[in-house]
Amino acid sequence: MAKRDHFASKIGFILAAAGSAIGLGAIWKFPYMAGTNGGSVFVLLFIISTLLIGLPILLAEFVIGRRGQADPVTALKKLAPGKKWHFIGWSGFFFSFIILSFYSVVGGWILSYLGRALLFSFDNKGENYYGGLFDTIISNPVEVLIGQAVFMILTVMIVRGGIEAGIERASRIMMPALLIFFIILVIRSLTLDGAMEGVKFMFVPDWSYFNAKTALLALGQAFFSLSVGVTGMMTYASYLPKDQKLGSSAVSVSMLNIGISIMAGLVIFPAVFALGFSPNEGPGLAFIILPAIFEQIPFGAIFMLIFFILMLFATLTSSIAMLETIVSIGIKNAYDKRKRASWIYGLIIFLVGIPSALSFGVFSDVKIFGKTFFDFADFLTSSIGLPLGALLISIFAGYVLKKSATIEELNISPTWFAVWHFLVRYLAPIAIIVIFINAIISAFKG
Repeated sequence: MAKRDHFASKIGFILAAAGSAIGLGAIWKFPYMAGTNGGSVFVLLFIISTLLIGLPILLAEFVIGRRGQADPVTALKKLAPGKKWHFIGWSGFFFSFIILSFYSVVGGWILSYLGRALLFSFDNKGENYYGGLFDTIISNPVEVLIGQAVFMILTVMIVRGGIEAGIERASRIMMPALLIFFIILVIRSLTLDGAMEGVKFMFVPDWSYFNAKTALLALGQAFFSLSVGVTGMMTYASYLPKDQKLGSSAVSVSMLNIGISIMAGLVIFPAVFALGFSPNEGPGLAFIILPAIFEQIPFGAIFMLIFFILMLFATLTSSIAMLETIVSIGIKNAYDKRKRASWIYGLIIFLVGIPSALSFGVFSDVKIFGKTFFDFADFLTSSIGLPLGALLISIFAGYVLKKSATIEELNISPTWFAVWHFLVRYLAPIAIIVIFINAIISAFKG
């Protein structure tokens, strides 16, 4: 039997974990959520929520994962023998599976845009072209299935290589590249005439948006952007040596997530205001509005290419974390089966994702509880799976896991331990329940 793999370094682990968190949630969802909810107030509440809610649960996943030194199901069986808490691991397996089945569809869309950007086929199309292009891409069954398949192949190729040779090596390349690309795009966006209006939108508070709705949306964004609740972070932490400090790693991942989210806003909003677009365009900001903006600036085709490479890297770093969770649970301790299992699970995920891929074309009229396959999969995971998983993780870490084991893993001062313990036992569960109830009520109202 092959030996259990490990991250070769702390920075490799941080980059991989940050990559898991920094996906479409930070680059695609954060800007349009901020844009439709007042900008600066949303940003402020997002930062507070990340530090007070997301970070404690992230650290809880790190503690459970490293303490167990195994896949989430096996780790939870070790830490709570004879009890049913390993259900959390199976929940992570199932919801990671469903998330990746439709997440890979969006990855395919990005590849379609990237292919066109590589061929510089966006030149002089006009701002009205991109809305039609987006509809054309997502409704074309051949293109979406090819894009989804290629994206899953890329994901499998990384995961099959293992932790150090596959995931850590890829993260060491993609995460620094992502940061460099972001810095280039932020500088270009901030140098546009009128860009400061976008900066003001992000950082000068409009307190009329300070209400319960904005607070809940910001809390949800902070929570989901850190990828907690589906045991992916637990899986990564299980590959971390005992001499690495969990607290500083969790803080680093959280700060990187906040930083990338804000940088995404600084790419989009200065350009939106400088060129006369509206910040509340919603989900179309990245796929429709941003290409139209790039077309109007010098060397826009180059910056558009950079942006979609960045989107691909961010999406891949999240997808490999989800597939790694699935594979680690599937093979348990049989690490010599990793390569075969990666291909098998990758193929099954692709097949399960076909209805989501065809939701905007062939299957557009097929509904589950009034939702397309794609929207239902998104709702099932975002509104039910992740909150449920994170709630159970916070309860397990706060009430079930032995306090002595937690103190040993964290290795922090008694004061900071008391703060974390309070947040994970009381504040985090209450916040998650509020998000969960709000999401369910909103869904039924919709």
